Amino acid sequence: MDRMIYLAMSAAKQMMTAQSMSAHNLANASTIGFKADFDTFRSMAVFGPGHPTRSFAMVERPGVNLQPGSIETTGNDLDLAIMGDGFIAVQAPDGTEAYTRAGDLKLLVTGQLTTGAGHPVLGNGGPIAIPQSESIVIGDDGTLTIRPIGQDATTLAQVDRIKLVAPVVQDLRKGEDGLFHMRDGIAAPPPDASVKVARGALERSNVKVAEEMINMIEHARQYEMAIKAMSAAQENDAASARVLRIA
Repeated sequence: MDRMIYLAMSAAKQMMTAQSMSAHNLANASTIGFKADFDTFRSMAVFGPGHPTRSFAMVERPGVNLQPGSIETTGNDLDLAIMGDGFIAVQAPDGTEAYTRAGDLKLLVTGQLTTGAGHPVLGNGGPIAIPQSESIVIGDDGTLTIRPIGQDATTLAQVDRIKLVAPVVQDLRKGEDGLFHMRDGIAAPPPDASVKVARGALERSNVKVAEEMINMIEHARQYEMAIKAMSAAQENDAASARVLRIA
């Protein structure tokens, strides 16, 4: 009976893990540029004395749904949405280069350009810093142009260019910080002139709320089945003990 309980317990544990992944996706259904995580189950043979005739369940995150989310027009000059494939290069909390589709940019009082989550946006020479200006214009290629304070509308100055990249998606991994990172041993991609952005717009999350709700219901039912299997194993164990006492 202990084998049955072990297998059912592993199934219940993996269902809880899958449930947390669906809950994480739902929690980010309104997060700008968020990409939903996939989950999948597979059986793992139990090795030990004798043949591996038993298997336990295992849930994995095989990848990330990189389908683009819907584009929403905001009219904000610092909002931008990637058109098609590509990413915005930012500086991760650990100082390394990372990538995101979140284009809700903010200008700090220090002049530093960051995403809404606070990650510094990278340009030609590192994190972008914009001097005080009357206005800022972002071109479709990521070029940052300002009108200096006190100058007329015809006097413009290009200060930097947002690093836009189009790495091979198989080379990317999604980190716990919500950013995409290059896999170990793979160099950071160079700027890609083919990546274009739309100013005054944002890409919404690609989470399908109805689908994730259905997944959560299925995971809950499968979890209940695993718990019932453990209860059945306990009842069988008790019945076997009674039979042995009678004998």
